[in-house]
Amino acid sequence: MSTVPPPFPTPQEPVDHPELLQLGTSLEDEPCLRADAARNRARLLEAAGRLVAERGAEAVTMEAVAAEACVGKGTVFRRFGDRTGLLTALLDHSEKKFQAAFLGGPPPLGPGAPPVERLRAFGCAMLRRSTDELELQLAAEPGASRRYVTPARRVLRHHIEMLLRQAVPEADCELLSHTLMGQLDPALVHHLTRQCGIPLSRLEVAWTDLVDRVTGAGAAR
Repeated sequence: MSTVPPPFPTPQEPVDHPELLQLGTSLEDEPCLRADAARNRARLLEAAGRLVAERGAEAVTMEAVAAEACVGKGTVFRRFGDRTGLLTALLDHSEKKFQAAFLGGPPPLGPGAPPVERLRAFGCAMLRRSTDELELQLAAEPGASRRYVTPARRVLRHHIEMLLRQAVPEADCELLSHTLMGQLDPALVHHLTRQCGIPLSRLEVAWTDLVDRVTGAGAAR
């Protein structure tokens, strides 16, 4: 008997490789931000975080956050632009921690391990992070016209491309990096884990297998 799927939630790198983009939406990156605006921003993000924790990402609307933070709705729109901007700001802290881990953290995710090992570790870390933040990531997913040009996604894809260039320099690493990113897409992770019931461990094994097949590392084992 089939079940109804759950509803879809509405550097220490070589200089000859593509330069990684740096994220920059946190408060410390805005030294000229007025003190009152900084307090409002912090209050709004705290309010949005409470709503996500208590009611899920779907409950995070501009109106709900304004009410939770006891500010006018216009303040929320002025600070974040739209709901996607607000949710993206919520994800920013996690994004920066992850970027720091793969750019300068310990191997195999960080520098110091062979490129194929780093690719394996990178994908598994992204899958674990996505399952932990799945509702929020899906809610912050930009529209089709912006999906591939957001700074966060460009950082991640460029990192995969850089590691591919080290592992298989003869390949079309730019297009291959898009292919590998598709395996880590939050919408696909949602479908596989929530709607198909596939455990995270199986996704990690599939990622490692994909990396080995693309780089030829599996044949060397």
